[in-house]
Amino acid sequence: MPMDRAELISMLSSRLGSALLSAEEMKNDDILLVVDRQQLVAAAGMLKNDPALSFTTLMNHLGADYGDRLAVIYNLYSPLLRNKITIKVYLDRGDPSVPSLERAFPGIGWYERETYDLLGIRFTGHSNLKRLLLPDDWEGHPLRKDYVYPASYHGIDTSRPDLLDDARAPGGRDV
Repeated sequence: MPMDRAELISMLSSRLGSALLSAEEMKNDDILLVVDRQQLVAAAGMLKNDPALSFTTLMNHLGADYGDRLAVIYNLYSPLLRNKITIKVYLDRGDPSVPSLERAFPGIGWYERETYDLLGIRFTGHSNLKRLLLPDDWEGHPLRKDYVYPASYHGIDTSRPDLLDDARAPGGRDV
């Protein structure tokens, strides 16, 4: 049986100390932890390596653009406790960088590259931080809310009017 969430939050609060900015129970049996970006590596290491917690499984990693700031989100699971947690680190749009978690979770390298490519979040200390999906000379990061899509790329038209046609019902009416 999973550990009681209130009890787990108390344990996480005491172990994470000043690295933990906030903690709350979510509706989906998850716990959301907002962590200080400067202390992320130490916090992730403690969550993974503390024998009482053992959040050893990285289930997912993603970035998000909230308009006024960016965030990096990590979903971890503890087979020992049968609990999951979500770690969120907020980033300033002017300095979207956070330490890489490659050392703690080696498979995260691909996720971090995707997040860098699409949102422009830099992962300091990453072993090979470069674009993953887009060409090296692509300008900007297309999942940012302020991104303006180019009309063309190396002479190739990037507009897709045919997609608008597919979204219309027969007779030209919107569905």
